Amino acid sequence: MNKFEQLGLNESLLLAIKDLGFENPSEVQEKAIPVLLEQNTDLVALAQTGTGKTAAFGFPLIQKIDAENRNTQALILSPTRELCLQITNEIKLYSKYIKGLHTVAVYGGASITEQAREVKRGAQIIVATPGRMQDMINRGLVNIKNIDFCILDEADEMLNMGFYDDICSILSDTPEEKNTWLFSATMPAEVARIGKQFMSEPVEITVGHKNSGSATVSHEFYMVNARDRYEALKRLADANPDIFSVVFCRTKRDTQAVAEKLIEDGYNAAALHGDLSQAQRDGVMKSFRGRQIQMLVATDVAARGIDVDNVTHVVNYQLPDEIETYNHRSGRTGRAGKLGTSIVIITKSELRKISAIERIIKQKFEEKTIPNGIEICEIQLLHLANKIKDTEVDHEIDNYLPAINEVLDGLSKEELIKKMVSVEFNRFISYYKKKRDLSSQSGGERSSEGRAPQEGDAVRYFINIGSRDNFDWMSLKDYLKETLDLGRDDVFKVDVKEGFSFFNTDAEHSDKVMEVLNNVQLEGRRINVEISKNDGGGRRDHNGRNSGGERRGGFGGERRGGFGGERRSFGGDRDRAPRGERSDRGGFGGGRSDRPERRSDSSSAERAPRNERRSGGTTPRRSDSPAPRRPRRS
Repeated sequence: MNKFEQLGLNESLLLAIKDLGFENPSEVQEKAIPVLLEQNTDLVALAQTGTGKTAAFGFPLIQKIDAENRNTQALILSPTRELCLQITNEIKLYSKYIKGLHTVAVYGGASITEQAREVKRGAQIIVATPGRMQDMINRGLVNIKNIDFCILDEADEMLNMGFYDDICSILSDTPEEKNTWLFSATMPAEVARIGKQFMSEPVEITVGHKNSGSATVSHEFYMVNARDRYEALKRLADANPDIFSVVFCRTKRDTQAVAEKLIEDGYNAAALHGDLSQAQRDGVMKSFRGRQIQMLVATDVAARGIDVDNVTHVVNYQLPDEIETYNHRSGRTGRAGKLGTSIVIITKSELRKISAIERIIKQKFEEKTIPNGIEICEIQLLHLANKIKDTEVDHEIDNYLPAINEVLDGLSKEELIKKMVSVEFNRFISYYKKKRDLSSQSGGERSSEGRAPQEGDAVRYFINIGSRDNFDWMSLKDYLKETLDLGRDDVFKVDVKEGFSFFNTDAEHSDKVMEVLNNVQLEGRRINVEISKNDGGGRRDHNGRNSGGERRGGFGGERRGGFGGERRSFGGDRDRAPRGERSDRGGFGGGRSDRPERRSDSSSAERAPRNERRSGGTTPRRSDSPAPRRPRRS
């Protein structure tokens, strides 16, 4: 007997369930479906992503809908268009044997007129994103004043994305006597506020511990220097040859840049972010589901629609701004009872965030070291040997064997194996044998002289904002402290010029400064921070002031620095930093540099990621030290 039959579902739904191959309900389905079928009640269900929540509310909703009544009876709100379309498709599959039941998706990026026309034809269930739904209500294109059911799916993520006001407005346009079902992975304060305001004595269902992570996901973190983040990502991919992963970045720009570099280095990768058209996003997701893409680099918003089985790893290339979002990311793997791994790549300054995440997910991270080149080569070689062993022979090559045997005549078995493996891995091995051990570089960013700053040393930075951006030294110091979340005396020796400035922190904050500020925009212009060759002269005293004279640092004083004085050096251009402190991207304040700024989405093979390009950096050119090209899937 199918266990779904014991939940009280009708024959039409059981036929659809049989067609879909579902045998046993998940825990959230087992708990939610009987309650929703038997009672007219509000419900709060807390369960991780990938636990079958769509079916948990979809089956009872379909059974309660009057298919003969063509008016809208239910509204399902979801955070993104991908998830909106996914829910719509699943509801249609569940209701395939129910004549006259129509479900319509309403989301941005498509014709609002066509969507309104579909609703008007008769849509008992509308699945919508909050922004587009609010737009349709404002235009009078939809009527939800008489609905019986409202479902909030991934409620915490909708609120994280800033839809609180839209959701409150939409719910205010629905009748008080409706049933509201709220499904969420976590229960932050805003979700609880929605429940208190718009729900009446809801039944609460919790799968696992509240706000906890999935038991099928293990959590690992790797600590590296900020400049080594991309190299660490490549090594982790190479150390897991069968990786099928989602790689999370914080911004669309970083997502695109990381995906492009992975593609250049021979990985099967693609980007998924909000700047892609709907057709591009659909194409990327089709390739990912077909496993032509092994590493999907995505933003948190774009990834909300990813519902793909057998994802082996989630890689947090950068941790999310909101720590609670980590739970959503890790929920992309370890689905349907299968095991998965969530990897976090962090710098020393981010280590405290790991403890904060552990408290939320109620699971411990395992600290691991980035594999060195020898370990990776060993893993890859054994992977190749197993791949050769497991390959099925295509006997169409039999006709060519005599000629092949003639060419290989005289080679022993051992020589043949060595040569065959060398064809695949000579370049791979030559690349990694020159590479340093990333795990041993935990002392922070290297200075331009090649020495790693020691704990307690001061690090001097160049930043491409100054007085023309309405900063003086006090306001810039306050801005840096607030942006970096540092103490009153942690930023010192601030010297503001017209188009750029200098400031100091202790070495322990170096990773954080480079990581945070190089991901910040000021009034639409990207901030660029680099470690300066000039240390600014002297240490600060106990009051945070420069003990050697803040204005007199470097060769003859920073004010007169450079060859003949900073204000007159290199032709007297006031808006350019000394040569050793100028960004190789140029553009300190609106393009006055003598070189154009490189676009972050350039296809140049010589481009390094943002955190690897420093004025004194040692990032090798690809022509000198090519990355190993991974064999692509056919």
